[in-house]
Formats: sequence, C-alpha cells, structure tokens
Amino acid sequence: MSAPPIFVAAFSAACALGADNAAIAANLFAAEPRRINGVAKLSDGRAVPVGRLPFELKAAPGETRTNRILAHCYERIANDVAAVREACGADRFGVVMGTSTSGIGESTAAIRLKLTEDRWPPGFSIRTHQLGEVSAFAAELAGAQGPRYTVSTACTSGARAIASGARLMRAGLCDAVLCGGVDSLCDLTLDGFASLESLSEEPCNPMSLNRRGISIGEGGALFLLTREPGAHRLAGWGESSDSHHVSAPDPSGKGAELALRKALAMAGAEARAIDFVHLHGTATRLNDAMEAGVVHRLFGAETPASSTKPMTGHMLGAAGAMQAAICLMAINEGRVPPHLWDGVRDPDLPALNLAAPGARAEIKMAASASYAFGGNNAALILAAA
Repeated sequence: MSAPPIFVAAFSAACALGADNAAIAANLFAAEPRRINGVAKLSDGRAVPVGRLPFELKAAPGETRTNRILAHCYERIANDVAAVREACGADRFGVVMGTSTSGIGESTAAIRLKLTEDRWPPGFSIRTHQLGEVSAFAAELAGAQGPRYTVSTACTSGARAIASGARLMRAGLCDAVLCGGVDSLCDLTLDGFASLESLSEEPCNPMSLNRRGISIGEGGALFLLTREPGAHRLAGWGESSDSHHVSAPDPSGKGAELALRKALAMAGAEARAIDFVHLHGTATRLNDAMEAGVVHRLFGAETPASSTKPMTGHMLGAAGAMQAAICLMAINEGRVPPHLWDGVRDPDLPALNLAAPGARAEIKMAASASYAFGGNNAALILAAA
C-alpha cells in the first residue's frame, strides 16, 4: 500500500526579491528580473554583493535577526497554521526548521563587546546562539506542542527540514508540521566563505565559463504540511551523504544523483516527468561542474533548468526551502524561473537548457536539488495536486 500523500496547505517566503510570495513572484518573473544589489564589507575591507532583504523587519527586542525573519514569514500564514493546529491538536503538530546561522550575528557582536569593553549587551543570552532556538521560536509562534527540532546541515538544511517534517508525518508522530529554513547575513559566514576563496566580488554567475564563486543572501521560507488535500504536494524527497570532502563535492556526482533518484522513486516519477529542475547552482567551479553532469545524465539537455541565486543570493540554511517555494510559484504561474548569467557557456560542462527570462511552461512537477559541505545531498519533488 502506498503512503498517503503529503500536501502543502500554505507557504510563505521572503528574500532579496521581496517581502512575500506575491512580490517575489512579480520580481522573479518580470521581463527584467531583479538581481541582488546589496553590499557587505568583509573584515579585510573588500566589498562583496549580497542578497539583503529589501525591507525593514519589525523591531523585536531580544530577538535575533534570524528569528525576526522567521516571524515575518510566519505572519503571512498564521491563520492557516491556527486552523490546522485546531483541527489536529497542538500535541500532533510538529516543527522542523533548518538554519546555519541562528543567532551567530548577535553572539559575535556580544563577544566583540565583551572583549573590547568587558561587558555583555543588556539582556544577552547564549540561547540566541543555539541552533535549537530557531525551532523553539517557531513552535512558540505556532503553538505547536509536538516534536520540534532544528536541522543544520549547511546548504541542505532547508530541504532536509522539509523532508524531516514529512517523515514525522509518515511515521505517525504528527498530523501536521511547520517546516522550512531561515538564515540571516552575518560576518562569520561572509568571512568564512571568503577564507575559502569561494566568494565572488561580482553577483554570482552560475554555469558560466566566467563564474567566480557564490554571493550570499538571507531570508526564509516556511511550509505547512498536512494530509488534507491542497493545491500542492510534496511528492518525494531523497537524501544522501557521500562524505567525499569537507567542502568540495564529489566530481562524479554519485551522491547527488542518488538523492535525486531517491526523490523520483518516492514520487513514482520518471525523470522525463519533471517539467523544471531548480539547480543548486552556486557558481563555484567545482559545484557547477558536478551538478551539470548529474542534471544532464538524469534530465538531458531539454528539461528547463535554472539557478535563482543571482536573484536571491545563496541563502545557506534557507536555500533549499527557498528553492522549494520558487518551485511552487513556478507551478502556480506557469512560468520557468530564469537563469541569469552572462551567457558564456563553459565548454567543459554538459549542455543544459538554462531558462531565459519570460519562458512559459505548464509545470506539473518540479525537482529541486541542494548540496552541502561534507558531501551532504538533498532533493525534493514538488507537484501540482
């Protein structure tokens, strides 16, 4: 007997493209899509482009920027969450969040103050640094009393949080789950990626011969998973860990391909059933080379594909969740998210059908891929119900 389907009752996102789903979709599918235009300064004095939120968050004394982003996204689905919680009961309602920063930005500022002035900021608590704080905060907002935890697997965190939430439902531990990913810009991640020589000094240029590295972004995307039929389904998910290297992907892409094949198998779909592939597309030399090979082997040179990181920035722990939200927007709009780049193909990469702005297609099923440090791979299949 096949497992009962899992539906997305509601979703909410915020990123450099806009403060809500409508604004993001409008800028994403515009004739001239909006690229990232934020700037951050590194500790060595260099300025780099970032995907900064284009709006002010509500003031929330004592809360981290990450939690304020989470609260912003939550407000837009609060009524949906309340209705589901009342229907299933708070103790059957779970929370799984993905993040890589949590309150690191605030903790860094607090430690700097302690080192320079020998005092802590008023009201500072080490809990703001802890990864579990994000899921605890989300559970408090949602009134959820079921299982709750945080996933932090670098750039697959958001995708894995969605898969983890679905597993809680499949295991019979929850009847509904609030899940997704959220991350905020902070010095530690910016300087960390700079030390790896992975940051581009221009907006990222995925799959190009001229790609020079990633552009970091911030934001979040939340999903309300239920068993009640809705407009969208989480049709499948797949995960793997090839442990090839601390930071470099396995050039063969075996682990990445395995995650995608697992997701397709769970969805009961052949690769040819996928109408759009959301690439991880970081614009690093090694990741793009690995991913192009995997996508070409599985989906060929005709299936529309794109990376939206030139418009959102790489949202790290929220990246996989944001990609899933964009897939649902693509299904709703009947448009393919554009792949913004300089158009200079790398002759060493297999050819992919990188979508141009304005492309339209009936998208019934989309695949989203995420890859992270340590050979950590995750894939989601999103579908119209």
